[in-house]
Amino acid sequence: MDLIRHGGATAAAVLAAPGAVAGAAEGQDERKESMAGSGSVRGAVRADLDEIFHRDYQRVVGVAARVLGSRDQAEDVAQDVFLSLGRSSVPAEEAGGWLCVAAAHTALNLLRSGRRRASREEVAAAGHETVVSDVAEAVVTLEERSRVRAALARLPRKQAVALVLRHSGLSYADVAAALDLSPGSVGTTVRRAESALRKELNRHASSD
Repeated sequence: MDLIRHGGATAAAVLAAPGAVAGAAEGQDERKESMAGSGSVRGAVRADLDEIFHRDYQRVVGVAARVLGSRDQAEDVAQDVFLSLGRSSVPAEEAGGWLCVAAAHTALNLLRSGRRRASREEVAAAGHETVVSDVAEAVVTLEERSRVRAALARLPRKQAVALVLRHSGLSYADVAAALDLSPGSVGTTVRRAESALRKELNRHASSD
């Protein structure tokens, strides 16, 4: 979906985070074992956490990766939110939406705090500029992705989360349930988020 085009890049392409979640299942069992063995939750983990983890892990990583552009950091976010869920009383049937919203909020907090690490994709591109056929194009692409993520971090929180969830594959009904919105208002919220993101991109482009 061509959501927002800006300087040759699209916000949809950034939110889709190409390659960011490829192989996200790698290390999934290690993450679960790390959670189970965490001293902070040992003996206090809800009984259904394992089932919820296997059901929702991929989607939760995907949500965080669409904000951060880094599979590694998205997996860290996922581990944090699953640990929080393990100590919570959130009903199992509501856990998927709760986890996705928590992942989006946590990832946005990282963006806004400036503590996001460079993604593996960005590091690889920077480290192999000499073998890239068009270095200028590669650099522009990385800069555009950075601008879109920075603009996303400046949006009102509910708009940013709705936009991320929708582009993470959640249906309008799922987004509505996760954010406690009426199903009919999700489309409006997402469109407003798209418009606000365009304005942020254009405003900062004109000030450069």
